[in-house]
Amino acid sequence: MKLLHVDSSILGPASVSRQLSEAIVAAERAAHPGIEVTRLDLATDAIGHLTGVHLAAGQGVVPETAALAEDVAAGAAALDAFLAADIVVIGAPMYNFGIPSQLKAWIDRLAVAGKTFRYTANGPEGLAGGKKVIVASSRGGFYSGDTAMAAFDYQEKYLRAVFNFFGVTDVTFVRAEGIAIGEEQRNQALAAAHAEIAKLAA
Repeated sequence: MKLLHVDSSILGPASVSRQLSEAIVAAERAAHPGIEVTRLDLATDAIGHLTGVHLAAGQGVVPETAALAEDVAAGAAALDAFLAADIVVIGAPMYNFGIPSQLKAWIDRLAVAGKTFRYTANGPEGLAGGKKVIVASSRGGFYSGDTAMAAFDYQEKYLRAVFNFFGVTDVTFVRAEGIAIGEEQRNQALAAAHAEIAKLAA
């Protein structure tokens, strides 16, 4: 069994999403002894944002520079790691109502026709099903359910939609909300999230 652990927060050890993603991975290791874990830190080893040159490389055009060739190879390796994984754990904080740009850049390298999806006469079809995605989601305010800011959630809604588009229907969110409101709320949110992780492991 293979697990891909992806983090995207720029806050390092202070990141709530990183703390939660690490706890999720630890729980999966305990539940599946011998699981093979691949780590991808998009804040320290960023994959470049998609450009026309990347699209051309995908059509067989040879990259003009060594740096571009390395970036194209990194994108291809990221796609292979995603396709090979049985479980994908993603640390995804909310930045400005959406996801970090480095996480979007990674997703753009996964969205490859013929690899993770294809278009058919009956509409798009996901090709990357059969895996589980667990997202460690952190938010400074409250955006879930019927909260006043729910309409501004372009983080979790987007992630669920894109992985569903890839054919992944088993998508779970472990959420810590309101972490910027104060220490007490932050602690409550973390405790609730860790309780959810314990349930997942069980």
